[in-house]
Amino acid sequence: MPEKTIGLIELSSIAAGFHVADTMLKAGNVRLLLSRSICSGKYMVLIGGDTAAVEAAVAAGSGAANGCLIDQTLIPNLHPDVFAALARTQLPKTNGALGILESFNVATLIRAADACAKAADVSLLELRVAMALGGKAFVTLTGNIDAVQAAIASGRKVIAEAGMLVNAVVISRPHPDVYREVI
Repeated sequence: MPEKTIGLIELSSIAAGFHVADTMLKAGNVRLLLSRSICSGKYMVLIGGDTAAVEAAVAAGSGAANGCLIDQTLIPNLHPDVFAALARTQLPKTNGALGILESFNVATLIRAADACAKAADVSLLELRVAMALGGKAFVTLTGNIDAVQAAIASGRKVIAEAGMLVNAVVISRPHPDVYREVI
C-alpha cells in the first residue's frame, strides 16, 4: 500500500529529536522521511505511511518528547508527488513554466504542495523544508504556464489562509540556468 499520510513533530531539543524519531519508528510501520536538526536549534522528524500507522507513531513520539514538543501535525490523503518531491526522486521536466511557493512553516507548505499537485497537471520538483532556511519551507513545480498559475494560486490560498505566506512566484519561461539551480 503506498504512503498516503505524513506525520511531523517539531522539538526544541536535538537530543529529544533522536529519541522521538526512534520511538516513532518503533511504534508503527512508518518510513522515516526526514530526521534532522533545523534552524534555531530545533529538531524535526517527518514520517510517512498509512494513516493509522502514522497516527500511532505521532502519538508515541509526542508522548516521548519529555516537555520538548513544539508542534505535531498529521496530514492525510497526500498526492503521491508530495512524497517524491520530499525525496527528490522525480526527474524534472525543465521545459515549462516554473512555480515557487514559500511558507514560514513546514506543515503549511506540505498542505499547499498537496493542493498544488491536486489542482492542476504540474510536476512537483522539490519540497525543501527548514534546513538552512530559518525554519521556512518552499516547493518548486513545473508544467505549462496555465497549469502552474492554477497550481500556485491553489497553494497560495492554503498558505495565505494560515497566515504563513512568504511569497509565490511564477516564471513563464525560466532561463536554463535557473532550472539548473532547482535540480
